[in-house]
Formats: sequence, structure tokens, C-alpha cells
Amino acid sequence: MDFLKDLWGFFQSRKKYWLVPIVIILLFFGILIVLAGGTAIAPFIYTLF
Repeated sequence: MDFLKDLWGFFQSRKKYWLVPIVIILLFFGILIVLAGGTAIAPFIYTLF
């Protein structure tokens, strides 16, 4: 959790709040790929990329 605190501190100090949605979307896609990697949905997810 220290990483998230450091990341949020970076956003606040540099006033880069526009990066927050990008980071959230990247995390969502990463979690989606990890969770669906061994299931039957994997071929359909990989076609998105």
C-alpha cells in the first residue's frame, strides 16, 4: 500500500491528476488479463488487444 500512497503523493505534488484515470484503466486491464488468463474467456479477451 506504500506504493499507492507514493503514487498519490506524486499526483498531488506534480498536479498530474489527469493521469489517475489512465492508471485505473491500466490496472483494470491488468487484473482482467490475470484473472481470465486460465479460463475459457481468454481467447476473447486477447482479441481486444
